[in-house]
Amino acid sequence: MFLFGEHAVVYGKPGIAMAIKPRVFVTVRNTPRAQKAKSPYIDGCFEAMGVVGSVYINSQIPSSSGLGSSAAVTVATLCAINDEFKMNKTREDIANMAFEIEKTVQKGRASPTDTTVSSYGGIVLISGGSRRRLPPQNMHLVIGDSLVSHSTARMVEQVAELKKKHPEIVDPVMNAIEGVTLAGIHQLSNPRELGRYMNMNHNLLEVLGVGNNQLGKMVLAARSAGAFGAKITGAGGGGSMVALCPKPLKHRVAAAIESCEARAIVTGIDTEGARKEKNV
Repeated sequence: MFLFGEHAVVYGKPGIAMAIKPRVFVTVRNTPRAQKAKSPYIDGCFEAMGVVGSVYINSQIPSSSGLGSSAAVTVATLCAINDEFKMNKTREDIANMAFEIEKTVQKGRASPTDTTVSSYGGIVLISGGSRRRLPPQNMHLVIGDSLVSHSTARMVEQVAELKKKHPEIVDPVMNAIEGVTLAGIHQLSNPRELGRYMNMNHNLLEVLGVGNNQLGKMVLAARSAGAFGAKITGAGGGGSMVALCPKPLKHRVAAAIESCEARAIVTGIDTEGARKEKNV
């Protein structure tokens, strides 16, 4: 899930993302006949690994919600294939392969952000081609799923078209998103100040045209209920928003988001990333 920098990362700007506690569970079995999945991401995993098999998925992350569900599915599937076929890929290998698969499916416009946090967990700074884990923080977060489906690829393409048509507007906005992201790095342990930067980032995403009325209502409801900050997370145009809350108010913020006919998830940062589950 993005905390700062969505859309700007596509153009080489830094982004900050984090792994949240809802998970995707994937089981892969070595079967003689390939089972064609309904997802190009899953098909891409088997093609990248050069094997065939069957796959079973149970996801706690809603799809098309801006929470990196495709990245989580891709990373978990690669890890399950790696384990079932004893291929000895490292976590770095998995993260790199997952990014290449996402890039192929999204026609070259993916960023390595979601696949990195799904692989490693915690908070990650993406800057150009580099990935750096930031110190873990205990953040009280509420995710709001607007229940409005969206396409990441389509939203990225929409921003690209706007940038081509109005570079004099979009380029300074991308620079401002970079500024907010770099400022946010130094305030990760200061939720009140971090929330202010989240609000700024949200407004800049609205300028890029990736907001919508439902997300806007949810963001304002979260702030009115006491959130330090709230913003779109992910590609926008639907999908989700995230609110950073004082611990005593997180359930009040969740109720405010749900009053907008949306789904709220009270969560925090997952520091573990991809893992093999026991007793599965």
